[in-house]
Amino acid sequence: MAASEKITGVNEKFKAAIARFDAENSRDPNSESGRPRELLYAERLTDWVLKLCPEAGEPLRLAARCQHICRWQSPRENFPLTKPGYLKWRADLKKFHAEKSGAILREVGYDEEAVRRVQDLNLKKNFPADAECCVLEDALCLVFLEFQFAALAAKSDDEKMVNALRKSWGKMTEAARAEALKLNFGEREKQLVARALA
Repeated sequence: MAASEKITGVNEKFKAAIARFDAENSRDPNSESGRPRELLYAERLTDWVLKLCPEAGEPLRLAARCQHICRWQSPRENFPLTKPGYLKWRADLKKFHAEKSGAILREVGYDEEAVRRVQDLNLKKNFPADAECCVLEDALCLVFLEFQFAALAAKSDDEKMVNALRKSWGKMTEAARAEALKLNFGEREKQLVARALA
């Protein structure tokens, strides 16, 4: 495969994988802005990955597109509403996403080495030592801050949000933190960010 194909993602396997990921996420019964929520999430995550790393290769771009694939099939309420229940839900989700994406990648012709690389990114193995994993984590944090933070803050107390922001900030690279500070936050969100970073 030519380097340009790897970077621009014009090869047939890549296009087929993206199409399959998007088709699966299009089935999300939950909507946001009039579109299936997980399809929109995948597009937003892809956009942030490419903004942070325009030269991102196939594995990273594939991992971004399938990070939350079919997430609605394993709802939070199926697990105990406790911290251990939350952690179990998150751990099971990671495995579910990795298995689902792996099956699709094999179907469209990717070999086991490529499948394993995408799954390692999905599972955030070797974070923060793996540079591509850091890009994906940065993008995940930025999608949260840009599109989910305000809604969560509206139904959460300040301390919970400040702690969540500090956790996100601690995982982000300096480049992602700079992008986060450019986001158009509302007044309350600005105050929470200021408190978290103080």
